[in-house]
Amino acid sequence: MTTQFEQYPDGILRIDTGYLRPGFAASYLLVEGGEAVFIETGPTLAVPVLLQALQQVGISRAAVRAIIVTHVHLDHAGGAGALQRHLPQAELLVHPKGLRHLLDPGKLQAGAEAVYGAEQFARILGGITPADPERTRAVVDGEAFVLNGRPLVMIDAPGHANHHHCVWDARSGGIFSGDAAGISYRVFDHGEEIVLQPATTPVQFDLQASHQTLDRLAALGGGWNFVTHFGRIPFTERLTAQLHRLLDQFAALSAVHQGEALQEALQQLSWQEVQRVGGGDAVSEALCRDWLAMDCTLNAQGLGIWRERLV
Repeated sequence: MTTQFEQYPDGILRIDTGYLRPGFAASYLLVEGGEAVFIETGPTLAVPVLLQALQQVGISRAAVRAIIVTHVHLDHAGGAGALQRHLPQAELLVHPKGLRHLLDPGKLQAGAEAVYGAEQFARILGGITPADPERTRAVVDGEAFVLNGRPLVMIDAPGHANHHHCVWDARSGGIFSGDAAGISYRVFDHGEEIVLQPATTPVQFDLQASHQTLDRLAALGGGWNFVTHFGRIPFTERLTAQLHRLLDQFAALSAVHQGEALQEALQQLSWQEVQRVGGGDAVSEALCRDWLAMDCTLNAQGLGIWRERLV
C-alpha cells in the first residue's frame, strides 16, 4: 500500500499523482535551501495534489524555481502548463523536441483523445493548459539547472521517445529517469527483489537507442533510479542487465506476434518475471494482468510501430 507522499533523503519528496490508481505514477519535489523544483507533473488532474505537496514540506509557491518534465507524454507532463499558472517564479524546462508541444498542446490532446476517446481523456487526464511562453524553454544535453547551488543535469535519453531527457542529481546519487530506465511498480516487490520492465509505448520507441541510453545512465554511477512509474529503486548492475534482457525479449516477441497476440505474449512474460523474483507468492496472475493491462497494450503498439519502421 503506497502513501500519497513519501520523503526520501536529500530533500526529495515522492508524490503519488493519482493517475489511474494509487502507486502508478509519481512526481518528485526537490527542496534545497528553501527553494524547490518539481520533476514530472502527472496529468492536469494531479495539480491539486502537487500544490498540497508544497504545504507538506513548508515551501511557498513563489519558492518553486522550475518544473522539469522528462518528456511530454501526458502522464508525465500533462499538468505542466496548469501547474505553472500557480507558480509565479517557475520556469518550465523541457527537451528541445518537446518544447512546441507544451506551448501548443493541440496535437497532444488530439492524439490522446484518439487513443482514449474524448470522454475518457477528460476523466483520467483533465485536459491540457498551454505553457507560458515567457517562462518555458528548452534545455539541452549536459545543461544544468542549479537549485540553490545544487546542479540538476539534463541527460539526453532517446529510446522511449526521441524528446526524452533524464535528470542527474549528484547530491542524492539519483537519476530521475522518466520512462528511459524502465517501469517498476511496488506492488510486485518481493523483499529486495524488484521487477523492472521496459516502456516501449508509441510512437517513437527505438530498441538500439534504448540500450544506448541505459548504458549511458548506468555509467553515471548513480545509486538510485527515481522512476515515474513508480518511486525510488536501486540503480544496480543486476537491474540494468534485467532491463537490457527484457528489451531484447520484447523485441523478439514483436517479431513473431502482432496486436492482441503480442499483448498476450507480453502479459505472459511479465507474469514470468513476477514469479521469477518471487512476487508470485503474494501476487496473483489476475492482479498482475490487471496492473499491466494498459502497459502491455501500449507496449505492443509501440513495438509494432517500431517494427514497421524497420521494413
